[in-house]
Amino acid sequence: MIGRQTQVVDCRESMGLAKGGGLAQRGTLSEAARPDVIAIAMSPGRRHITKPVCEITYGLRREGIQTSVLVLEAGTGVPDSFPQASRGYGPTFGLTPKEIEQIQRHKIAVIHLGNVKSHVIYKTRDILAYVDIPAVVVSQCPVDFEDFAKEGVKTRVVMPPKSKQATMGTVVDIVTGVTRGATCGRSKLNTLAKVLNKHLAEMESKRSE
Repeated sequence: MIGRQTQVVDCRESMGLAKGGGLAQRGTLSEAARPDVIAIAMSPGRRHITKPVCEITYGLRREGIQTSVLVLEAGTGVPDSFPQASRGYGPTFGLTPKEIEQIQRHKIAVIHLGNVKSHVIYKTRDILAYVDIPAVVVSQCPVDFEDFAKEGVKTRVVMPPKSKQATMGTVVDIVTGVTRGATCGRSKLNTLAKVLNKHLAEMESKRSE
């Protein structure tokens, strides 16, 4: 079609949840034809709402950005690395070897894993400890590069001391104010698309040098 770009997506490994199969089950990957961007979402549940990851993905694809979506198998709770004093007795967040391989084969990750600031930071640290790719964090709560660096996460702006670096991957940008469970506004989608296009262009430029 004129003015449109067709994208082929290998959509899910299993049936979706709810009427019409709209919500992807945990542990599923909707894979784009070209592994440019992977959007990582928490596992669905009564308290853990994956929305607006699907809207973000649709918006990015509409901008011509090849985007895969990974709904984590164990994307709820907090990682084992979370401070014990405030952990509680809920589920434990973590990645499977298969998920690590799926994330690693993409150029850049979009991480959207909740709204509690400390949870966002530690989950991001846990993911980037296993995958050496740049990441853009999308969250509802205000969070900045210094918050991540304090917990050993490498970032584009602030780098923790070498002895305290706990990640292979790097947080290269942050988009806040994206409300969990609510429709993602056009301005936030535009901001995220601009950020991703900028980093993808820089990668392509470095590759061609």
